[in-house]
Amino acid sequence: MKTNKPNIDPALVREIANLLSESDLTEIEVQQEDLRIRVVRAPPTVYATAPLAAAPAPLAAAPAPLAAAAAAASPADVSKHPGLVTSPMVGTAYLGAEPGAKYFVDVGSVVKEGQTLLIVEAMKTMNAIPAPRAGTVTRIIVENAQPVEYGEPLLIIE
Repeated sequence: MKTNKPNIDPALVREIANLLSESDLTEIEVQQEDLRIRVVRAPPTVYATAPLAAAPAPLAAAPAPLAAAAAAASPADVSKHPGLVTSPMVGTAYLGAEPGAKYFVDVGSVVKEGQTLLIVEAMKTMNAIPAPRAGTVTRIIVENAQPVEYGEPLLIIE
């Protein structure tokens, strides 16, 4: 029993993939008669790790305050942090006003309510993200020029 499968031209798939690479697009779909080709590019995954100054002591030997501080710094708990600032939209987060410019804030910066923390570019529009409250920036979660989703953690103000 033979099925009617259309022949897929590998050169066409390569050409579509090249179009995707050369543009800011993340997905292309082409349909010709019964043949439909969809090529999707996932954004790169960025992992940030903090350098260790010294080997950590075993948790059993750690005093209770240090163990509590380590638990509070856990990435899983970031979403529940009361000082968390999240992205109000899908876009690209920029920590400075332009390439090579000084960042709006750094870890340890004291900010006022309404002060610009970073910019999220969405559809070629630069959207300043203001500080929702006054405080000190204790952690910047995103990297400069990193794609962000709606509700994604950006930084923490305490």
